Amino acid sequence: MFKFQMTTPEDLKVAARIEHKRQIDEARKLRIFNPRTRRIGIDKEFLDKQIIEKQTLRQLEKEKEWRMDEALVRSSQLALLLENRKNEAQRCKIKELNDYRKIYQRPEDTRDFDLNDPDQLKKSLPARVDDDDPRIGLSSAQKFEGEDINQAERLKLQKEQMQAWLMQQVHERRASERERQYADESYDNAVVSRDRRAITLDIMEKNCQRHLNEAVAQFNQRLAEEQEDRKRFENIKDEEDKRAEIYNHVTGDFLTEAKEQANSIRGPNKPLADRYKGMTSDELKNIWNEQAQQMEQIKKIKNEEKNINKKWDDLMRSNAQAAEFYQRDLDFKKLQISKQIAEENMRLAEEQKSRQDYLNKNIYKREHMPDFFDQFNNTAR
Repeated sequence: MFKFQMTTPEDLKVAARIEHKRQIDEARKLRIFNPRTRRIGIDKEFLDKQIIEKQTLRQLEKEKEWRMDEALVRSSQLALLLENRKNEAQRCKIKELNDYRKIYQRPEDTRDFDLNDPDQLKKSLPARVDDDDPRIGLSSAQKFEGEDINQAERLKLQKEQMQAWLMQQVHERRASERERQYADESYDNAVVSRDRRAITLDIMEKNCQRHLNEAVAQFNQRLAEEQEDRKRFENIKDEEDKRAEIYNHVTGDFLTEAKEQANSIRGPNKPLADRYKGMTSDELKNIWNEQAQQMEQIKKIKNEEKNINKKWDDLMRSNAQAAEFYQRDLDFKKLQISKQIAEENMRLAEEQKSRQDYLNKNIYKREHMPDFFDQFNNTAR
């Protein structure tokens, strides 16, 4: 009789886990093998699911905040109501306390109110009403010599005297005002007379200034005539001086070209530049001989430089020929190396081709069937 193994809960769990994993792979395979999803590079369904979840979470957060705001408003209203009740109870308590104090704790009902009464002096009589007050005794010290008993009459007399003084001041002020007006009128008259005198003096001053200007004009005219005569005399004198100077120059050593007039006290070879008229024939011959010697020396120096440059040109030409020979040798060697590399590459290409032909003919004889390629790219892993 065959014995079949009983399925355990663990086997069921493993089978369920395997089935769940297979379903996930199938769903993933659909996403991966979908060209649209694979080219875009995103899982649209998964993203839509995430968007819905985020919207749900955002809605839940908003509802939670709304409930918290309502709870906060209710707690604030309750706290405000309790505070108002507490303040009202405090006001009632204070009002009852003040009413009790007004009715049962008045200041005048205290035992020592007479000592602290603010109106005590108003209620009590003065120490003395008049000189015949019967309360005044011998030792009361309320009546003294020199007191002003007739104060009311004295004040009345003082007011009448003050009124008389004020009236006197008014009369004096009116008199001083009349005197001030008279002084202002006198001052105005004096100012008018002063202005008239100033106008007269101005007219006199203008006449004097006109006469003075006429005299100055005449004096300036005579002075200009004298200056014109002096200038004419000076021109005649300058003309005579110029003629004498021209005669002196014509007959002087400078224009007659005397050699002695260029001699200087600093030496025979340092003549005066403003009087020097040129060199003699002997001096010119000496200079020409010196220039000929200098030209010979320059020609000798140029020949030496020409020989040196020729030697340098020969040396550079030989160096260039040597460099050209070396470059030709180097190019020939490079050509030989290039040929060797090309031959080596040809040999390697032939070896690779023969090896590929050997693999294709001897090793890879069988062609792969389509079911060989179908076993690939079947899972999402």
